[in-house]
Amino acid sequence: MSIDDIIESFGLLDDWEDRYRYLIELGRDLPPFPDSARTAANKVEGCASQVWLETRVGPGPDPVLTFVGDSDAHLVKGLVAVLLVLYSGRPASEIRSTDALQVLDGLGLREHLTPQRSNGLRSMVGRIRAEAERALAAA
Repeated sequence: MSIDDIIESFGLLDDWEDRYRYLIELGRDLPPFPDSARTAANKVEGCASQVWLETRVGPGPDPVLTFVGDSDAHLVKGLVAVLLVLYSGRPASEIRSTDALQVLDGLGLREHLTPQRSNGLRSMVGRIRAEAERALAAA
């Protein structure tokens, strides 16, 4: 699944209840998150819900980052799924230049989220981009 698939599916859904259900389904489709990865280091600060992101960094001058994530809230888990589709498996330089908030605004998503969830979403994006910066600096 690509971000274009998600955008297309969103476009086919007329009301926000259906879009919320779709996000929840995306979250349910995430691979299981290992209990051993539910650590303070993997916890995303700034989220009202519990959110964990684990990062794996590949070798090379522009390392590919792979993310796995989870949340204890169904809707937030769906947001995690969207961010993983957008960012996971991509080179650090591409992650750094991809504006997830612009993509999500294109879906009309952020205007339908509570302020707390919007802040949490910004925290998740910030964490992913910071991981990309660290990977580039270490390469």
